[in-house]
Amino acid sequence: MHSFITAAALVASASVCLAAPTRLVGRSTFKIEQVAVGKVFKSGPVAMMKTYNKYAKVGAVAPSAVVAAAAAAQSGEVSATPEQYDESYLCPVTVGSQTLNLDFDTGSADLWVFSTLTPSSESSGHTLYNPQTSGQIESGSTWNISYGDGSGAAGDVYADTVVLGGVTATSQAVEAATSVSAQFQQDTNNDGLLGLAFSSINTVSPTPQNTFFDTVKSSLAKALFTADLKAGAAGSYDFGYIDNSKYTGAITYVPVSTTNGFWEFTAGGYSVGTSNGTSGSIGDAIADTGTSLLYLPTSVVAAYYKQVQGATNDQTQGGYVFDCSTTLPDFHVSIGGKVFTVPGSYVNFSPGTNGGSQCFGGIQANTGLGFTIFGDVFLKSVFAVFDQTQSSPRLGFAEQ
Repeated sequence: MHSFITAAALVASASVCLAAPTRLVGRSTFKIEQVAVGKVFKSGPVAMMKTYNKYAKVGAVAPSAVVAAAAAAQSGEVSATPEQYDESYLCPVTVGSQTLNLDFDTGSADLWVFSTLTPSSESSGHTLYNPQTSGQIESGSTWNISYGDGSGAAGDVYADTVVLGGVTATSQAVEAATSVSAQFQQDTNNDGLLGLAFSSINTVSPTPQNTFFDTVKSSLAKALFTADLKAGAAGSYDFGYIDNSKYTGAITYVPVSTTNGFWEFTAGGYSVGTSNGTSGSIGDAIADTGTSLLYLPTSVVAAYYKQVQGATNDQTQGGYVFDCSTTLPDFHVSIGGKVFTVPGSYVNFSPGTNGGSQCFGGIQANTGLGFTIFGDVFLKSVFAVFDQTQSSPRLGFAEQ
């Protein structure tokens, strides 16, 4: 965990400011519904490789088995079945004069988009932001998201109007891509990313910029947003309020450490199959809507798959696999003294890379990451509150 803390803390020490004063117009609460935008290739090793690449900047190193399995899946060596394509759910955001479909990502802090500055060979199929129509160039400011495998995106920074659910931020920092690697080009449904981590890890140089949420939070009824993600259906994000109809019982809150710029919290014990008591301690973790899987300590993952008949940690496929017909046990985790359940069906992530009857697990070991990530496999099973209304940020979880 030390490399994670050290690298991110260096970024966090930089000052954060907007390029220009921001004027806010609009109502104080709003809701964003995800929309179905088309099919996307779904592969466990590819999803894992994206995670390792994303967190390479804080020391994550992908195991060689994951690298090889992801390369095989992406190269076409593995024949994809219809079941290997999943609906992509994204959020509409108006940037300048163009509405784009963006990925809301609580694991990063950049608002970057495909643009008319992106070479046509790299932007085909994407909706493009045109900074020339409304943006004001931030002279001397650039951004660069580089990943461990050499991929990434980079470009220039503009101040422009961003409209989300009726709330308008003017002079919002928009990162317009001038180059985008193949990793992003291939998902033509996705026009960019809206980061919802803390502004301290924004990648704009020489001065990190505020996230959209940090820009508008003072205009909201409450400085918080919620994520109500769904398995196999469109979810939603609410800003400025908590919709009581979206959860049952009470919301359990835990403190958040912002040292590393993430929504970082402490997870407690766990159990497999039955929620009658938990044991052990999962420990330090982050909540990341931009990560597909649930990455847990090796011992926890081994304990889970010990309860799955025939499950193996298959190095040729980059992780744990099992027969697709297997009924998987639920996974339970204690957070803030409350036990939350990930249904076993959510753990069947995708068909395996070698085809046939094997499937890839949505719970995998955090080997090489250095920290635990509660991604969408977990977040789709809860109602999550990302709260900055208190003197220190906190995370809230409740049952959907």
